[in-house]
Amino acid sequence: MAAQDMPGASPWTQRLLAIYGALVLFFLMLPTVIVIPMSFSDSQYLEFPPTSWSLRWYREYFGSSAWMSATWTSLLVAVLTTVLAAPLGTLAAYGMHCTSDKVRNALQLLVLMPVVVPSILIAVGVFHLYAMVDLNYSITGLVLAHTALAVPFVIITVLSSLNNYDMTQEMAARSMGSSRPRAFLDITLPQIKFSVLTGAFLAFITSLDEVVVAKFISGGENATITRRMFNALRDQIDPTIAAISTCLIVISVLALAAVQIFGTRGKGSA
Repeated sequence: MAAQDMPGASPWTQRLLAIYGALVLFFLMLPTVIVIPMSFSDSQYLEFPPTSWSLRWYREYFGSSAWMSATWTSLLVAVLTTVLAAPLGTLAAYGMHCTSDKVRNALQLLVLMPVVVPSILIAVGVFHLYAMVDLNYSITGLVLAHTALAVPFVIITVLSSLNNYDMTQEMAARSMGSSRPRAFLDITLPQIKFSVLTGAFLAFITSLDEVVVAKFISGGENATITRRMFNALRDQIDPTIAAISTCLIVISVLALAAVQIFGTRGKGSA
């Protein structure tokens, strides 16, 4: 809530809230502000601020077949994860919304388990399960694991939107002869489209940035970019990491901008 949206607060309280919000945003953005300039350094080591400027590490990144292979693997897995997690999470949220409060609360506890449980425990469990069904180091295994991690974010986002949605509109369509799936697609989905897109964005970012599970179940030709980055930082301080991080930031910002653009158009057309 913005400070100006609190009419009961004193001017000093509003100023303090504004300062506090600015400090939080600065703290969150500080790593990004530092990483981006470092990616343009010509030094053999990570340094801030750079003493000389160059595109050396971007050429190193885009000219490396190993880095490019890992990048395309991560993007492919992230897109496939989004394609699976967005509809699954949306349908699950809709089903939970249509159940009783008691059942919904129990299901929400189950949904939050992948978020609450430490990632290392999930990674160990997935690794042992995949070892039995021969899915380790495969694209299919990565997509399924990342989908399980991403679906809760879609459910939480869509369910929050459904809680503020007037279901009588869908019920009116059904009373006029429309089937429940058709009423959902024609009436409900267009009005919660922004939350679905937001959930899809969170699923994409969850997959693209995930490292712990990928560390266990990805490798070889199907190693993700985060796994290779982790290994590179463990073995040596490679400034190429800063260039890769900047590219991932750009991808995330572009994905978020696309969600905002499509969401705004959807609201305008509605």
